[in-house]
Amino acid sequence: MANKLWEKNFEVNKEIERFTVGHDRELDLYLAKYDVIGSMAHITMLESIGLLTKEELKKLLKELYHIYEQCEKGEFIIEPDVEDVHSQVEVMLTRKLGDIGKKIHSGRSRNDQVLLDLKLFTRHELIEVIDHIRILFNELIQKSNQYRNVLMPGYTHLQIAMPSSFGLWFGAYAESLVDDMYYLLAAWKITNRNPLGSAAGYGSSFPLNRQMTTDLLGFDSLDYNVVYAQMGRGKMERNVAFSLASVAGTLAKMAFDACLFNCQNFNFIKLPKECTTGSSIMPHKKNPDVFELIRAKCNKIQSLPQQVMLIMNNLPVGYFRDLQIIKEVFLPAFKELEDCLQMTAYIINKMEVNESILDDKKYDPIFSVEEVNDLASHGMPFRDAYKTVGLEIEAGTFKPNKDIHHTHEGSIGNLCNDKISALMSNTLSQFHFDYVANAIESLLNSCK
Repeated sequence: MANKLWEKNFEVNKEIERFTVGHDRELDLYLAKYDVIGSMAHITMLESIGLLTKEELKKLLKELYHIYEQCEKGEFIIEPDVEDVHSQVEVMLTRKLGDIGKKIHSGRSRNDQVLLDLKLFTRHELIEVIDHIRILFNELIQKSNQYRNVLMPGYTHLQIAMPSSFGLWFGAYAESLVDDMYYLLAAWKITNRNPLGSAAGYGSSFPLNRQMTTDLLGFDSLDYNVVYAQMGRGKMERNVAFSLASVAGTLAKMAFDACLFNCQNFNFIKLPKECTTGSSIMPHKKNPDVFELIRAKCNKIQSLPQQVMLIMNNLPVGYFRDLQIIKEVFLPAFKELEDCLQMTAYIINKMEVNESILDDKKYDPIFSVEEVNDLASHGMPFRDAYKTVGLEIEAGTFKPNKDIHHTHEGSIGNLCNDKISALMSNTLSQFHFDYVANAIESLLNSCK
């Protein structure tokens, strides 16, 4: 029996096969359980339109569930002479069930099959990423509230500028994650549409019930136009990549801050000892390697949208093998970002802050704006107040008043963390994860 779905009566040159298959076998392991889930939905639909009998469906679902369990246990493999995950699943079914196993591909192509696998995989990984973001967000809000009254210098141009606070610093990154979540919500909506039934991009003469597979798999809707469904390959990955890059940008900036603030010249924060590494020659070193690696990994993730675009942006309508290469950069990116989010949340939880930074007189000038504003509030023209305080600083006679009172929304004295948390909660409520989870659970239960 041929181990390639398309193989006929000739054999492909082995070097050509090696080059065209590339890393597909190893990358398809990311997609294996989603390929099985997609097949469960597809054959359930095939039975409903008379292309399988109830008994055939029962046998196929039972065997697909066994393969799904292998995937969950990490025991699923793609054999050396089998081209990809789609072929491997069909080979396993045919070995076990004979000709029944050959019936599952009716009404679909590997094109819509891999589109579906990628969407199911991406949807699951987005849920994982979002859960890690939620944990980090809560840590940041907790730390912001805990240290809301601890002042620190604010900077512009890497020069001391105005008073800030750890409440503002932690809270700023929390709110940045809210904006990142908006990107993720858009990515989720684009991902959570069903391409199955578009076949090779031009539909099928079988009377497929595409709404049925949409419901079985918990999608919000179809990718309706079959040509667009195929054009959507690469576009989904690119848009999801932008959302991952947005999160990575927040983490990279926070990591740089943490490395800077942890060094002895700043001494604003103290990282947990177990999160630092030493030097082979300098016994005093406690290096912030974790944050340095987070910064590097997240900068790499920020290049992901460009990598995807450069692979797919000059392709005309229809499927091309170029699109397979997107998997090489796209599939591993989720785990890398999830690791960075997990590490960041762990360190933020254990991070200590220096509560007496501003006792050092070198930071006195950051209170100059407070003095200017105080003079202006008592009637002196602002420009005159600015000049008066500036001359005091130049003469070395400036005496800062460190008892500051900021009251407007989002300032030191009014962090608005409750409002920021409400924005995050409202955005999270729009993903409807329960609907997806219930649909997949029902589909799996139908196989037992």
